[in-house]
Amino acid sequence: MDPHDAHAFEADALDGIPLPRERTVLYGHAAAEHALLEAYRSSRMHHAWILAGPKGIGKATLALRFARFVLAHPDPVFAAVRTATNLTVLPDDPTFRKVAAGAHPGILHLKRPYDAKRKSKDKFKQDLTVDEVRRAVPFFGSTGSQGSWRICIVDAADDMNQNAANALLKVLEEPPKRSLFLVLAHSPGQLLPTIRSRCRMLTTQPLQNEEVVAGLAEFGVAAKETREAERAAALAHGSLRKAIMLASSDAIELADGFAGLVKQLPDIDVAQAHGFADAVARSGADDAWTLFQDLVADHLHSRLDPASGMALQRLVRVAEVWEKTSQAAREADAFNLDRKQLVLNVFRDLAETASS
Repeated sequence: MDPHDAHAFEADALDGIPLPRERTVLYGHAAAEHALLEAYRSSRMHHAWILAGPKGIGKATLALRFARFVLAHPDPVFAAVRTATNLTVLPDDPTFRKVAAGAHPGILHLKRPYDAKRKSKDKFKQDLTVDEVRRAVPFFGSTGSQGSWRICIVDAADDMNQNAANALLKVLEEPPKRSLFLVLAHSPGQLLPTIRSRCRMLTTQPLQNEEVVAGLAEFGVAAKETREAERAAALAHGSLRKAIMLASSDAIELADGFAGLVKQLPDIDVAQAHGFADAVARSGADDAWTLFQDLVADHLHSRLDPASGMALQRLVRVAEVWEKTSQAAREADAFNLDRKQLVLNVFRDLAETASS
Protein backbone atom coordinates (compact mmCIF):
# COMPACT_ATOMS: atom_id res chain seq x y z
CA MET A 1 0.00 0.00 0.00
CA ASP A 2 1.18 3.50 -0.82
CA PRO A 3 2.34 5.09 2.48
CA HIS A 4 0.20 8.14 1.78
CA ASP A 5 -2.91 5.94 1.64
CA ALA A 6 -2.35 5.30 5.34
CA HIS A 7 -3.56 8.84 6.05
CA ALA A 8 -7.14 7.66 5.51
CA PHE A 9 -6.78 5.30 8.47
CA GLU A 10 -5.10 7.77 10.85
CA ALA A 11 -7.19 9.72 13.32
CA ASP A 12 -6.52 13.47 13.05
CA ALA A 13 -4.60 13.13 9.75
CA LEU A 14 -4.60 16.21 7.51
CA ASP A 15 -4.75 15.86 3.73
CA GLY A 16 -1.37 16.39 2.11
CA ILE A 17 0.47 16.84 5.42
CA PRO A 18 3.08 14.30 6.62
CA LEU A 19 2.02 12.29 9.65
CA PRO A 20 3.99 12.93 12.86
CA ARG A 21 5.88 9.68 12.41
CA GLU A 22 7.04 10.84 8.94
CA ARG A 23 8.34 14.27 9.91
CA THR A 24 12.02 15.11 9.89
CA VAL A 25 11.69 18.52 11.58
CA LEU A 26 10.34 19.43 15.00
CA TYR A 27 9.21 23.02 15.36
CA GLY A 28 9.74 24.46 18.83
CA HIS A 29 10.03 22.32 21.98
CA ALA A 30 13.81 22.60 22.24
CA ALA A 31 13.61 22.54 26.05
CA ALA A 32 11.36 19.47 26.10
CA GLU A 33 13.57 17.70 23.56
CA HIS A 34 16.65 18.44 25.68
CA ALA A 35 14.89 17.18 28.83
CA LEU A 36 14.07 13.85 27.16
CA LEU A 37 17.60 13.48 25.79
CA GLU A 38 19.17 14.21 29.18
CA ALA A 39 16.79 11.80 30.90
CA TYR A 40 17.69 9.04 28.45
CA ARG A 41 21.39 9.65 28.98
CA SER A 42 21.00 9.44 32.76
CA SER A 43 20.69 6.31 34.84
CA ARG A 44 17.30 7.47 36.13
CA MET A 45 15.20 7.29 32.98
CA HIS A 46 11.55 7.26 34.04
CA HIS A 47 9.46 4.58 32.35
CA ALA A 48 6.39 6.79 31.78
CA TRP A 49 6.01 10.38 30.66
CA ILE A 50 3.05 12.67 30.18
CA LEU A 51 3.70 15.10 27.34
CA ALA A 52 1.26 17.87 28.22
CA GLY A 53 0.19 20.86 26.17
CA PRO A 54 -2.53 22.20 23.87
CA LYS A 55 -3.66 20.19 20.88
CA GLY A 56 -1.81 20.57 17.62
CA ILE A 57 1.49 21.98 18.89
CA GLY A 58 3.61 18.92 18.05
CA LYS A 59 3.38 16.54 21.02
CA ALA A 60 2.93 13.49 18.78
CA THR A 61 5.85 14.58 16.58
CA LEU A 62 8.03 14.98 19.70
CA ALA A 63 6.95 11.59 21.09
CA LEU A 64 7.70 9.76 17.85
CA ARG A 65 10.98 11.64 17.47
CA PHE A 66 12.03 10.48 20.94
CA ALA A 67 10.83 6.92 20.31
CA ARG A 68 12.75 6.81 17.03
CA PHE A 69 15.93 8.04 18.74
CA VAL A 70 15.69 5.45 21.51
CA LEU A 71 15.06 2.61 19.06
CA ALA A 72 17.92 3.75 16.82
CA HIS A 73 20.26 3.99 19.85
CA PRO A 74 19.01 1.33 22.31
CA ASP A 75 21.94 1.74 24.69
CA PRO A 76 22.24 5.22 26.30
CA VAL A 77 25.98 4.77 26.69
CA PHE A 78 26.45 4.76 22.91
CA ALA A 79 28.73 7.55 21.72
CA ALA A 80 25.94 8.74 19.40
CA VAL A 81 23.75 9.32 22.45
CA ARG A 82 26.47 10.94 24.54
CA THR A 83 27.40 13.43 21.84
CA ALA A 84 23.89 14.14 20.54
CA THR A 85 22.57 17.69 20.82
CA ASN A 86 19.01 16.74 19.89
CA LEU A 87 16.89 13.70 19.00
CA THR A 88 17.55 13.73 15.25
CA VAL A 89 17.65 10.42 13.38
CA LEU A 90 18.51 10.81 9.71
CA PRO A 91 15.85 9.80 7.14
CA ASP A 92 18.14 7.18 5.55
CA ASP A 93 18.45 5.33 8.88
CA PRO A 94 16.57 1.98 8.81
CA THR A 95 14.87 2.86 12.09
CA PHE A 96 13.58 6.13 10.64
CA ARG A 97 12.15 4.32 7.61
CA LYS A 98 10.40 1.68 9.72
CA VAL A 99 8.88 4.25 12.09
CA ALA A 100 7.79 6.46 9.18
CA ALA A 101 6.03 3.48 7.60
CA GLY A 102 4.30 2.63 10.88
CA ALA A 103 6.01 -0.76 10.76
CA HIS A 104 8.50 -0.71 13.63
CA PRO A 105 7.80 -3.63 16.01
CA GLY A 106 9.10 -1.62 18.95
CA ILE A 107 6.33 1.01 18.81
CA LEU A 108 2.68 0.64 19.73
CA HIS A 109 0.82 3.84 18.79
CA LEU A 110 -2.59 3.85 20.48
CA LYS A 111 -5.19 6.15 18.86
CA ARG A 112 -8.90 6.30 18.25
CA PRO A 113 -9.54 3.24 16.07
CA TYR A 114 -10.87 3.42 12.52
CA ASP A 115 -14.44 2.21 12.12
CA ALA A 116 -15.62 1.81 8.52
CA LYS A 117 -19.18 1.11 9.73
CA ARG A 118 -19.65 4.58 11.19
CA LYS A 119 -22.20 6.58 9.20
CA SER A 120 -20.76 9.96 10.14
CA LYS A 121 -18.08 11.78 8.13
CA ASP A 122 -15.58 11.01 10.88
CA LYS A 123 -14.87 7.30 10.44
CA PHE A 124 -13.04 7.03 13.74
CA LYS A 125 -14.56 6.04 17.04
CA GLN A 126 -15.15 8.89 19.44
CA ASP A 127 -13.07 7.27 22.18
CA LEU A 128 -9.70 5.66 22.47
CA THR A 129 -11.31 2.38 23.53
CA VAL A 130 -10.45 -0.09 26.23
CA ASP A 131 -9.82 -2.79 23.60
CA GLU A 132 -7.30 -0.51 21.94
CA VAL A 133 -5.47 0.16 25.21
CA ARG A 134 -5.46 -3.56 26.08
CA ARG A 135 -3.29 -4.14 23.02
CA ALA A 136 -0.44 -3.00 25.28
CA VAL A 137 -0.64 -6.26 27.27
CA PRO A 138 0.50 -8.64 24.50
CA PHE A 139 2.76 -5.93 23.08
CA PHE A 140 4.80 -5.75 26.26
CA GLY A 141 4.42 -9.47 26.89
CA SER A 142 5.94 -10.51 23.58
CA THR A 143 9.64 -11.26 23.41
CA GLY A 144 11.80 -8.78 21.54
CA SER A 145 15.42 -9.05 20.55
CA GLN A 146 17.93 -8.75 23.35
CA GLY A 147 18.33 -5.21 24.56
CA SER A 148 15.42 -3.85 22.52
CA TRP A 149 12.96 -1.27 23.80
CA ARG A 150 9.18 -1.39 23.59
CA ILE A 151 7.52 2.01 23.43
CA CYS A 152 3.82 2.69 23.81
CA ILE A 153 2.47 6.09 22.69
CA VAL A 154 -1.02 7.03 23.94
CA ASP A 155 -2.39 9.59 21.50
CA ALA A 156 -4.17 11.18 23.19
CA ALA A 157 -5.10 10.32 26.76
CA ASP A 158 -7.94 12.87 26.55
CA ASP A 159 -9.72 10.46 24.17
CA MET A 160 -9.79 7.59 26.66
CA ASN A 161 -13.03 6.62 28.37
CA GLN A 162 -13.04 5.46 31.98
CA ASN A 163 -12.50 1.79 31.15
CA ALA A 164 -9.60 2.62 28.85
CA ALA A 165 -7.99 4.81 31.52
CA ASN A 166 -8.25 1.99 34.06
CA ALA A 167 -6.71 -0.43 31.55
CA LEU A 168 -3.78 1.94 30.99
CA LEU A 169 -3.32 2.28 34.74
CA LYS A 170 -2.98 -1.51 35.11
CA VAL A 171 -0.18 -1.62 32.55
CA LEU A 172 1.56 1.38 34.13
CA GLU A 173 1.47 -0.25 37.57
CA GLU A 174 3.73 -3.11 36.48
CA PRO A 175 6.05 -1.74 33.82
CA PRO A 176 8.15 -4.36 32.02
CA LYS A 177 11.89 -3.88 31.69
CA ARG A 178 13.04 -1.56 28.91
CA SER A 179 9.52 -0.25 28.44
CA LEU A 180 8.60 3.34 27.79
CA PHE A 181 5.19 5.02 27.90
CA LEU A 182 4.66 8.39 26.23
CA VAL A 183 1.19 9.65 27.18
CA LEU A 184 0.02 12.71 25.23
CA ALA A 185 -2.43 14.92 27.11
CA HIS A 186 -4.09 18.14 25.99
CA SER A 187 -5.65 18.63 29.46
CA PRO A 188 -3.48 16.64 31.90
CA GLY A 189 -5.50 17.79 34.89
CA GLN A 190 -8.38 15.61 33.69
CA LEU A 191 -6.32 12.42 33.81
CA LEU A 192 -6.79 10.00 36.68
CA PRO A 193 -4.60 11.13 39.60
CA THR A 194 -3.24 7.58 39.77
CA ILE A 195 -2.05 7.81 36.16
CA ARG A 196 -0.45 11.20 36.78
CA SER A 197 1.31 9.87 39.88
CA ARG A 198 2.98 7.11 37.87
CA CYS A 199 4.27 9.40 35.16
CA ARG A 200 6.77 12.19 34.92
CA MET A 201 5.11 15.37 33.62
CA LEU A 202 6.78 17.25 30.77
CA THR A 203 4.92 20.40 29.75
CA THR A 204 5.23 21.57 26.16
CA GLN A 205 4.49 25.13 25.13
CA PRO A 206 2.53 26.61 22.18
CA LEU A 207 4.73 27.44 19.22
CA GLN A 208 5.93 30.94 18.43
CA ASN A 209 4.29 32.56 15.41
CA GLU A 210 7.50 32.38 13.41
CA GLU A 211 7.71 28.63 14.08
CA VAL A 212 4.14 28.17 12.88
CA VAL A 213 4.88 30.21 9.76
CA ALA A 214 7.95 28.04 9.07
CA GLY A 215 5.83 24.91 9.38
CA LEU A 216 3.20 26.27 6.99
CA ALA A 217 5.93 26.97 4.46
CA GLU A 218 7.56 23.53 4.81
CA PHE A 219 4.26 21.75 4.22
CA GLY A 220 3.44 23.94 1.23
CA VAL A 221 0.34 25.41 2.88
CA ALA A 222 1.33 29.10 2.84
CA ALA A 223 4.54 30.83 1.84
CA LYS A 224 6.57 32.81 4.36
CA GLU A 225 6.11 36.56 4.59
CA THR A 226 2.58 36.35 3.21
CA ARG A 227 -0.49 37.76 4.93
CA GLU A 228 -2.10 34.32 4.74
CA ALA A 229 0.71 32.71 6.75
CA GLU A 230 0.95 35.54 9.28
CA ARG A 231 -2.81 35.70 9.79
CA ALA A 232 -3.15 31.93 10.17
CA ALA A 233 -0.32 31.85 12.70
CA ALA A 234 -1.85 34.69 14.72
CA LEU A 235 -5.26 32.99 14.81
CA ALA A 236 -3.83 29.56 15.69
CA HIS A 237 -2.37 30.55 19.09
CA GLY A 238 0.70 28.35 18.76
CA SER A 239 -0.95 25.32 17.14
CA LEU A 240 0.60 24.37 13.82
CA ARG A 241 -2.22 21.92 13.21
CA LYS A 242 -4.82 24.64 13.64
CA ALA A 243 -2.87 27.04 11.44
CA ILE A 244 -2.77 24.44 8.66
CA MET A 245 -6.53 24.00 8.89
CA LEU A 246 -7.11 27.76 8.92
CA ALA A 247 -4.85 28.45 5.94
CA SER A 248 -6.39 25.57 3.98
CA SER A 249 -9.94 26.93 4.20
CA ASP A 250 -11.90 30.18 4.04
CA ALA A 251 -11.17 30.73 7.73
CA ILE A 252 -9.02 33.83 7.23
CA GLU A 253 -11.78 35.46 5.18
CA LEU A 254 -14.24 34.68 7.97
CA ALA A 255 -11.86 36.05 10.60
CA ASP A 256 -11.49 39.25 8.61
CA GLY A 257 -15.27 39.48 8.37
CA PHE A 258 -15.61 39.07 12.11
CA ALA A 259 -12.94 41.72 12.72
CA GLY A 260 -14.77 44.11 10.43
CA LEU A 261 -18.05 43.65 12.29
CA VAL A 262 -16.42 44.02 15.70
CA LYS A 263 -14.68 47.20 14.58
CA GLN A 264 -18.08 48.80 13.91
CA LEU A 265 -19.49 48.08 17.37
CA PRO A 266 -21.70 49.25 18.97
CA ASP A 267 -23.15 49.76 15.47
CA ILE A 268 -24.01 46.65 13.46
CA ASP A 269 -24.22 46.36 9.71
CA VAL A 270 -27.27 44.08 9.64
CA ALA A 271 -26.72 42.80 6.11
CA GLN A 272 -23.05 42.09 6.80
CA ALA A 273 -23.91 40.35 10.08
CA HIS A 274 -26.48 38.12 8.33
CA GLY A 275 -23.99 37.25 5.61
CA PHE A 276 -21.38 36.30 8.21
CA ALA A 277 -23.93 34.27 10.18
CA ASP A 278 -24.97 32.39 7.04
CA ALA A 279 -21.34 31.45 6.35
CA VAL A 280 -20.77 30.24 9.89
CA ALA A 281 -24.08 28.41 10.34
CA ARG A 282 -24.38 26.70 6.97
CA SER A 283 -24.71 22.93 6.89
CA GLY A 284 -21.38 21.12 7.13
CA ALA A 285 -19.46 24.22 8.22
CA ASP A 286 -18.36 22.76 11.56
CA ASP A 287 -14.86 24.21 11.24
CA ALA A 288 -16.32 27.68 10.61
CA TRP A 289 -18.61 27.24 13.61
CA THR A 290 -15.66 26.34 15.84
CA LEU A 291 -13.67 29.26 14.45
CA PHE A 292 -16.52 31.66 15.27
CA GLN A 293 -16.48 30.51 18.90
CA ASP A 294 -12.71 30.97 19.04
CA LEU A 295 -12.97 34.47 17.57
CA VAL A 296 -15.61 35.48 20.11
CA ALA A 297 -13.48 34.06 22.92
CA ASP A 298 -10.38 35.92 21.72
CA HIS A 299 -12.32 39.18 21.45
CA LEU A 300 -13.91 38.89 24.88
CA HIS A 301 -10.69 37.75 26.57
CA SER A 302 -8.89 40.78 25.17
CA ARG A 303 -11.53 42.98 26.77
CA LEU A 304 -11.39 41.10 30.08
CA ASP A 305 -7.82 42.24 30.70
CA PRO A 306 -8.02 44.41 33.85
CA ALA A 307 -5.10 46.44 32.48
CA SER A 308 -7.35 47.62 29.66
CA GLY A 309 -8.80 50.20 32.04
CA MET A 310 -12.35 48.96 31.56
CA ALA A 311 -14.69 49.71 34.46
CA LEU A 312 -15.47 46.79 36.76
CA GLN A 313 -19.14 46.81 35.80
CA ARG A 314 -18.27 46.45 32.12
CA LEU A 315 -15.75 43.70 32.89
CA VAL A 316 -18.50 41.77 34.66
CA ARG A 317 -20.82 42.27 31.68
CA VAL A 318 -18.18 40.99 29.26
CA ALA A 319 -17.66 37.90 31.44
CA GLU A 320 -21.41 37.32 31.45
CA VAL A 321 -21.55 37.52 27.65
CA TRP A 322 -18.76 34.94 27.39
CA GLU A 323 -20.54 32.54 29.74
CA LYS A 324 -23.85 33.06 27.92
CA THR A 325 -22.22 32.48 24.53
CA SER A 326 -20.43 29.33 25.69
CA GLN A 327 -23.62 27.88 27.15
CA ALA A 328 -25.65 28.74 24.04
CA ALA A 329 -23.03 27.13 21.77
CA ARG A 330 -23.05 23.93 23.84
CA GLU A 331 -26.85 23.78 23.68
CA ALA A 332 -26.86 24.46 19.93
CA ASP A 333 -24.48 21.53 19.39
CA ALA A 334 -26.34 19.22 21.78
CA PHE A 335 -29.85 19.93 20.52
CA ASN A 336 -29.16 20.91 16.90
CA LEU A 337 -30.50 24.43 17.44
CA ASP A 338 -30.39 27.34 14.97
CA ARG A 339 -26.75 28.41 14.80
CA LYS A 340 -27.48 31.49 12.71
CA GLN A 341 -29.74 32.99 15.34
CA LEU A 342 -27.11 32.35 17.99
CA VAL A 343 -24.49 34.20 15.91
CA LEU A 344 -26.80 37.20 15.50
CA ASN A 345 -27.59 37.14 19.23
CA VAL A 346 -23.87 37.20 20.01
CA PHE A 347 -23.32 40.30 17.90
CA ARG A 348 -26.24 41.97 19.66
CA ASP A 349 -24.67 41.16 23.05
CA LEU A 350 -21.27 42.39 21.87
CA ALA A 351 -22.87 45.64 20.75
CA GLU A 352 -24.46 46.09 24.16
CA THR A 353 -21.15 45.59 25.97
CA ALA A 354 -19.46 48.04 23.60
CA SER A 355 -22.02 50.75 24.31
CA SER A 356 -22.45 50.22 28.06
